[in-house]
Order: sequence, then C-alpha cells, then structure tokens
Amino acid sequence: MQQELDARDRAIIAALLEDGRLSQVQLAERVPLSPTAIARRIKALEEAGVIEGYEARINRRAMGLEMTVLVFISLQNQTEQRLEAFEAAVLASPSVIGCQLMSGEDDYVLTVLARDLADYERIHKQELSRLPGVTRLRSNFVLRDVKSLPIPASALNLREPAPRK
Repeated sequence: MQQELDARDRAIIAALLEDGRLSQVQLAERVPLSPTAIARRIKALEEAGVIEGYEARINRRAMGLEMTVLVFISLQNQTEQRLEAFEAAVLASPSVIGCQLMSGEDDYVLTVLARDLADYERIHKQELSRLPGVTRLRSNFVLRDVKSLPIPASALNLREPAPRK
C-alpha cells in the first residue's frame, strides 16, 4: 500500500535526495518544521519503507570503472524455476549493478560495470556466460552517460586493496 505523503514529507524526501547528509537542523531550515518534527517524520518515512536507506553517490570512473555495458539476455524458457535460478545467480554477480525482467525480444537486460574491455571479457566469461539458462547474450557498450543511477557498493569490490598509482 502506498503511503500518503503531504507536501512537507515530499519536501523532506527531495532535500534528502539532494543531500542525504543533511542534519535535522539543516532540514528544518528548508522545510518549515522543527528539527524534532523533522526527526519524527523521517522515522515514520523509514518505518513505512518510503526511505529504504542512505548512500553516497560514487564516481565510477574515480573507482576505475570506465565501461558501462548493457547486456540483453535471452533464456531457454521462462519457467518459474528458470527465472528464479537466473535471478539468484544475477544477485550473486558482483559486476551486475542492475537487472530488469523485460517484455519483448529479450528476457532480461543487465547493467554491468567493467574497468576496461579486458575486464569485460573476464566478466563475460566468468560471470555472464555461466548464468543459468542463457541462450543468447548481446552486449551494448555505453558511449556516454547522460543520466545514471547510483552505483551499489557490491559493484565496487571494496574488499580488495585499491591499486597503487
């Protein structure tokens, strides 16, 4: 069920989307409420699932991820078991930052980040071609981001040490 949001809730959400690090005092300067009322509303929005969490926006190129690839995938069939197995494998794939089930010619489109072409070849061989039930992979390389989504931490492989310059 969708939560009813009033103008103040929408203003709080808009401000947090712009800068998730705003304090309650800073939010109160933007939204005509006291910091205590802001805190209550944020807590209610979190409990209702409207606000799912907070994250930093990371520059993927600064992290060495120069390539974005859209991978269109066709499966052998769309049985419930096949879809569940495929989606579970995608969720475990660290290079895949987005996955959408599609209507039309392809079954899924994945968004993949890679350091370079050699890294994408590794991802293709070690991750994508091993996804269950895949009959066809078509890779399309993004030339330029016009507008993009935040990058999840899992795509940044933060567990291994950063390369030295």
